Amino acid sequence: MMKKNIVISANTAWYIYNFRKGTIIALLGAGHKVTAIAPEDGYGEKLKEMGCDFLEIYMDRGGTNPINDMKTSFSYYLLYRNIKPDVVLNFTPKTNIYSTLAAKANKAKVVNNIAGLGTLFVNESVSSKIARFLYRISQPLADHIFFQNEDDMAIFKEKQIISESTSCSRLPGSGVNLQQFQVTPAQDDGITRFILVARMLKEKGVELYAQAAKTVKTNYPKTEFYLLGFIDEANPSGISEKTIMAWHAAGDINYLGTTDDVASVVGRMDCVVLPSYYREGVPKSLLESAALGKPIVTTDNVGCRETVSHSVNGFLCKPNDLETLVDSLVNILSLSPEAMNQMCKASRAKVESEFSEEIVIECYLKII
Repeated sequence: MMKKNIVISANTAWYIYNFRKGTIIALLGAGHKVTAIAPEDGYGEKLKEMGCDFLEIYMDRGGTNPINDMKTSFSYYLLYRNIKPDVVLNFTPKTNIYSTLAAKANKAKVVNNIAGLGTLFVNESVSSKIARFLYRISQPLADHIFFQNEDDMAIFKEKQIISESTSCSRLPGSGVNLQQFQVTPAQDDGITRFILVARMLKEKGVELYAQAAKTVKTNYPKTEFYLLGFIDEANPSGISEKTIMAWHAAGDINYLGTTDDVASVVGRMDCVVLPSYYREGVPKSLLESAALGKPIVTTDNVGCRETVSHSVNGFLCKPNDLETLVDSLVNILSLSPEAMNQMCKASRAKVESEFSEEIVIECYLKII
């Protein structure tokens, strides 16, 4: 294989380090030069310690100011003119747009990863319309596009963002490192522990989860409900710290903050819940939880449904529906120890057969 100068870019260095570490290690192991490009958030040094270069770029992640976005696009152009990449691997929405335009202007090959569409094709706001337009002008320039689920690939073709002839394929999410995430049985002490791992956003179903926790605890006092994830008050859909602390104070929810060692926290839990009504890719938190051997309760929604075989390794509820979420949680509580154990085994088996990180890395090595 010819050695190449490869860029990996996303909207946070945290994302690259936590979600693409295995890909970087494989690329470096194959002899390629790797440069990570993202806004600095404390993880740039960790990326450099892995053996790749790190370059900081300005990006207004959640903003819609066109001047800020033009600044980001021009910054990408200057970086690529200087480092002359052979291939640019893009992740996250703004990177897929602005890094693609800059990379093609510098004659680099581009591989994009569409990891969910959020509310992009639901909202008719000005910002959503602009984003769809920018996708329409940037994505046909990509040399290959990976989609994390079939629904997103279909909607890109239906909305004529890409054509039938565009080179694209489906990836099983971002994959899971099966060596890092081993089956970890929860403690058998008579208490059933649920956890939601995500950014604290309304569309992730966090408010619904808090309501369900209050309802379930009324009839099942030997239950505990946990939240793990970043409070993102800058996001228009972000849930305030004040609200989360009020749930915590009322005893409905235990908020655990954030951690780099998700496995050690989720390993202590009995079931992982994500009632997202957002257009997910394939949620990494659910894949990692399944690898730990945890049953899953999530929504019959784009990206989420891929992680659950209903009644086999978990339960699917209706999106944004409190009643079916509560029913699914009660279904978990009603399982016999033997049935619960079978669900744990089924979760691990599903990840091993469908979502191993090795599958994802092999796809990237092949396309490169």
